[in-house]
Amino acid sequence: MSGITHDYMEEYLRGLIGDREDELYELEKYAEENAVPIVQKEAGKFLEFMVSMKKPKKILELGTAIGYSAILMSKAANGNADITSIERDENMVSIAENNISKYNFNDKIKVIQGDCLEILEKLDGKFDLIFMDAGKGHYNHFLPHCLRLLAEEGIIISDNVLFRGMVATNDLVKRRKITIVKRMRDYLETISKDKDLITTIIPMGDGIAVTKRR
Repeated sequence: MSGITHDYMEEYLRGLIGDREDELYELEKYAEENAVPIVQKEAGKFLEFMVSMKKPKKILELGTAIGYSAILMSKAANGNADITSIERDENMVSIAENNISKYNFNDKIKVIQGDCLEILEKLDGKFDLIFMDAGKGHYNHFLPHCLRLLAEEGIIISDNVLFRGMVATNDLVKRRKITIVKRMRDYLETISKDKDLITTIIPMGDGIAVTKRR
């Protein structure tokens, strides 16, 4: 469990969501068996809902892993969104591209291998939705580039912002995670107090922040 909400609550909500019966179920099993972090079940449902509601034409994802969330977003958009996903790990890129090809999403999802910050510096164009799920200690570094790339009415969805509850209370902080926690707190302070932005933070999954311009 995430440490964000009571275990009984997470179990109940995940029970309501139920199990998938498509390619995403296969990817969930692979992730579980190979200890690959993907979006938690309720966070995935929230992401699916937001894409379905927002109907973005262009999506930017930071952190591809095995391609789970990119495929989830493409399905939620009914194939009407072009998705660019950035992943640093070459092995993950290979697995993701194989999954994207296997399930016939090649024409909608493009994976770029490289450091997120370096790739962001070179990207141009505008994105209707940006999903931030890469290096948790670097969200503050990603933010200026994401705002530059964000369409006027676009939204940024940031995952893992409460980081197993550690961001909200020092009682849970583990020594080896202090730097990440401090940086995530700085990120949440920035997006919450910037007068040009409006942000809501949701204690779901591992913590989700949704940000847009005022």
